[in-house]
Amino acid sequence: MKNAFLTLADGISKVLGYAAQGMVLILIASMLYEVVARYGFGAPTEWAFDIAYMSTGVLFVLGAAQALREDAHVRIDFLSSKMPARLRGGIEGCVYLFILCPVFLKLTSIAGHRAWRAYLNGEVEHVSPWAPLMWPFYTALAVGLGALALQLAAEGLRALLSPKAEDTFKIET
Repeated sequence: MKNAFLTLADGISKVLGYAAQGMVLILIASMLYEVVARYGFGAPTEWAFDIAYMSTGVLFVLGAAQALREDAHVRIDFLSSKMPARLRGGIEGCVYLFILCPVFLKLTSIAGHRAWRAYLNGEVEHVSPWAPLMWPFYTALAVGLGALALQLAAEGLRALLSPKAEDTFKIET
């Protein structure tokens, strides 16, 4: 059961990490198009700003679970690096499972409700001349937050059950 859960969480994070990479390509393509249209042809787009902030937000939240899975996030560990591996794993596991995971589950619920309400009401971005529908954006945020909550649970279990002995990165003096 434990291995199936960890494999599922890792697989979802990996797939969403690829989706985040795709969002980077969309962001780059839309910005290049906007620059050429604006400065090359004097015809700026109505949608470039909306695509930029939406794709940036989505790529960040979709990639967060993968970053956690690969331990690619910033970590300040001047205290925890001096602790025994078992204690450090226990603290990290408890924080992930009992503090961060519930917080991100609640954020997922809020984002999911917001996406559903936007879908039902046909909500659009009111400050934009393009006025895109908002539910796809909110849905992507909810999916990314849910994947992060799932990955937090997986990493919490890993930390509690088999803490890492030592960090592999050390600064040589």
